[in-house]
Amino acid sequence: MYDLIIIGGGPGGVAAGVYAARKQLKTLFLTSEWGGQSTVSDDIQNWIGTPHISGPQLAENLKAHLEEYKADIVTIKTGHLAKKIERADTHFVVETDDGVRTETKAVLIATGSTRRKLTIPGADLFEHKGITYCASCDGPLYGGQDVVVVGGGNAAFESAAQLLAYAKSVTLLQRGAEFRADPVTVEKVLSHPNMKALLNVELIEAKGDKFVDTIVYKDTLTNTITELPTAGIFVEIGLIPTTDFAGDIVERNAANQIVIDPWTQQTKTPGIWAAGDCTNVLYHQNNIAAGDAVRALEDIYMHLTAK
Repeated sequence: MYDLIIIGGGPGGVAAGVYAARKQLKTLFLTSEWGGQSTVSDDIQNWIGTPHISGPQLAENLKAHLEEYKADIVTIKTGHLAKKIERADTHFVVETDDGVRTETKAVLIATGSTRRKLTIPGADLFEHKGITYCASCDGPLYGGQDVVVVGGGNAAFESAAQLLAYAKSVTLLQRGAEFRADPVTVEKVLSHPNMKALLNVELIEAKGDKFVDTIVYKDTLTNTITELPTAGIFVEIGLIPTTDFAGDIVERNAANQIVIDPWTQQTKTPGIWAAGDCTNVLYHQNNIAAGDAVRALEDIYMHLTAK
């Protein structure tokens, strides 16, 4: 039986894996792929200690770091997804999609999430060519240019606030008749002279040549069609946590995020922890996910070794 099974190969999962090896916890590390969401980024500029790194290179570095530390303590199993977690007396059983069932004393879920994507014509064509899903990753690339943010929640307004530090102007486009973000956040962001926000917007198409240069939208109240020039489109229309496999063994909120204690990363199920974008934390970043996972690992170690 393993002391711990870590599920997820992004920054959070790998950080926990390195710490598990250092603390000599017999660990099974499960991941279908390495790197998490950032593997699609051409130039990550906010991974602490590395001014510039591509997503694929970050994934390779994460993999190399864990493999350097694993020794005989951490067993790495790649290419398979966790399918189910079950309780078995005082421990747990994790089943992967190849039918293998593995027993463990503790589980750390660090499976992250996927971005809800735009589905308008041109969205796929211009992804990573002006359409991006990470303002903190790509915002500095749009210094002095006009950009658009799609969405009306806290994440959209927080992205807009970040972009105002670089961009010439930011226009936020919200589908509904009101913003979903906290009123205080809305008021603060909209007070910036280079910020504008529009409600009742239906996106029609993203247009451009080699890179996006226009977003076409309709005012749903007047049916007026507008072609808005823009150098970049930052999409914040929600995350889809990768948590379905956990079933009812952990509590999840309405957004399907795993509910955790932020002091320890423990779920409401003793013996299961979670970290990163799959949890109900306020902010989602690679560095935050790694820190949360280390916090979880420290607590897991205390849990497993306490007499």
